[in-house]
Amino acid sequence: MRVGRDSVIVVTGASGGVGRATVRLLARRGAKVALLARGHEGLEGAKREVEELGGQALVLPTDVSQPEEVEAAAWAAEHELGPIDVWVNNAMVSLYSPFSAMTPDEFRHVVEVTFLGAVYGTHAALRRMRPRDRGVVIQVGSALAFRSIPLQSAYCASKHAIVGFTESVRSELIHEGSHVRVTNVHMPALNTTQFTWTKNKMDKKVRPAGRIYQPEVAADAILFAIEHNRRAIQVGYTTVEATLGEKVIPGLLDRHLAHAAWEGVLMPEEKDDREPDNFWEPVRADLGARGRFDEVAWGESPVLWLNKHRVLLGTAALAGVAALAGVFLGHSSRSLFA
Repeated sequence: MRVGRDSVIVVTGASGGVGRATVRLLARRGAKVALLARGHEGLEGAKREVEELGGQALVLPTDVSQPEEVEAAAWAAEHELGPIDVWVNNAMVSLYSPFSAMTPDEFRHVVEVTFLGAVYGTHAALRRMRPRDRGVVIQVGSALAFRSIPLQSAYCASKHAIVGFTESVRSELIHEGSHVRVTNVHMPALNTTQFTWTKNKMDKKVRPAGRIYQPEVAADAILFAIEHNRRAIQVGYTTVEATLGEKVIPGLLDRHLAHAAWEGVLMPEEKDDREPDNFWEPVRADLGARGRFDEVAWGESPVLWLNKHRVLLGTAALAGVAALAGVFLGHSSRSLFA
């Protein structure tokens, strides 16, 4: 499908970070965007930006961990904007803490928002898309769906679970002969509001692990996934590295990440306990899409570029092989008749 003025798209976690960057990009295409999140200030900021950029926005304050709220938001989106073409499951919460320092309620809450929020969103979307036999569901995944790191056990578990859940649902849709599509978009470390408002039980401030990309790179990948039939898209070198590393050297990664992804995410600055987090309640501020790491964040991803142009590159590679074969065969034939 091609995103345009007739497209109706639901984005969860739309008030900040990847969701905020995504709705801006959709708005530039003139899309009708239903904005789902908990925070009023962020939602209103996103609405203003969508309308300024040429799109149509509908604010739907929603806690995605509550299935009845997700279903109500889906109904409202279709009632106000029209049949939903795309549903982007992006909402998440996390917690920087060793597992031993987490309470059962904290672990459950991360899973309920990050994993079950995607489950409830997918259910609400498919309930409407399957009878129409069209639509796209985007699961915003992570490199951490393939290789977990310390201090984010509940978040990593949720991202792993989304992959397993999506594979099952995709197979069921194939069995039905459905034209509804479900795509995973796996993200690297991103310079988003996550590192401003995520709850932190460590003594130091935290930063993303590994190479950092701007949230606009993630938004570009999501738009590409909407418009192209791909099973999954990996964004950023570190995502590919994590996937391959887990298949080839999982034991070595256990030992390496035990230190690199623990000390590596802790900054020299002491944590400020006065800073609000969005774990149980939304932060009462509009923080936009980007976080604190503009100076080191990459604005482009060569891996994403290669993924987007793989057909062209494959064709060029085959043409190159054919040309080399032609040269070789020509040389061989000349040798035979010399």
